[in-house]
Amino acid sequence: MGAFFETIPETLIQWILAQKVFWVSTAPLSGKGHVNVSPKGGHAFGVPDRKTFWYLDMTGSGNETISHLLEPGNGRVTILFNAFEGPPRILRMWGKGRVLENGSTDFNDLVERENIEVPPGTRSIIMVDIHQVGSSCGYSVPLFDFKEHRTTLDDFFKRKEDKFLAGNEKESMDRYWALKNAFSIDGLPGMKRGLEAGRVYGIEPVKKMVGPFAPKRGATLSTRNGFLVEHIVIIVLTLLLAITLATHPAFQHQAQARIRDMMVQVKAMPDALPSSVRFRD
Repeated sequence: MGAFFETIPETLIQWILAQKVFWVSTAPLSGKGHVNVSPKGGHAFGVPDRKTFWYLDMTGSGNETISHLLEPGNGRVTILFNAFEGPPRILRMWGKGRVLENGSTDFNDLVERENIEVPPGTRSIIMVDIHQVGSSCGYSVPLFDFKEHRTTLDDFFKRKEDKFLAGNEKESMDRYWALKNAFSIDGLPGMKRGLEAGRVYGIEPVKKMVGPFAPKRGATLSTRNGFLVEHIVIIVLTLLLAITLATHPAFQHQAQARIRDMMVQVKAMPDALPSSVRFRD
């Protein structure tokens, strides 16, 4: 039986902290973009209070979560936990995410406050301000026995850090972030440190998609609050055409009537327009 809560129930906090893996889901605002789901493993996550969840974001070849959370007007995120042992359970937490990049004041403050161990390769801490929690049965989720956490990622970045500290500048994390974490697969900006390193060192980001759905170089998702830029252009061009016709004596009466009709229609859909192009009486 499903149940919903505005905060994390006290009875579930210890169960959350005992889990070995969870999933993070985000998406860009544009319907042309790609929904992302990322698995996260390890013990580097926490519940500081009943409305907040954080996890250590390790460096990877992709950075969809960061890009979606940083997208203006976005920030939507869902955290999913499953019970793979003991009584069945599925737990979802919906909220708005914040990216605390490694080295920032907010990152350092949280690390100190929560006594977080920061292994090599850590790029950020993701903070989720939760506004809804939902639990459901999980009766069809299979049972699994936990064996151990993989150390492959930690070992890889430990070797990379050792090479950098030994004087190999090319092994710096900022260069890696510029190469692989500066943009999402849809072309949305990602890590700020990655973007800055790309500019400083002249690093070209790696291409992440192939085929017809791969974004063209320099292209970005054309959306603002779900309203496409193309729609704004059409409205502006139509208004210009109508005004031009209104100045011609042969079409003046008809054009003025058409303009009145158009303004009525445009005013009837204010919620679909960005605030910058809304019409006021």
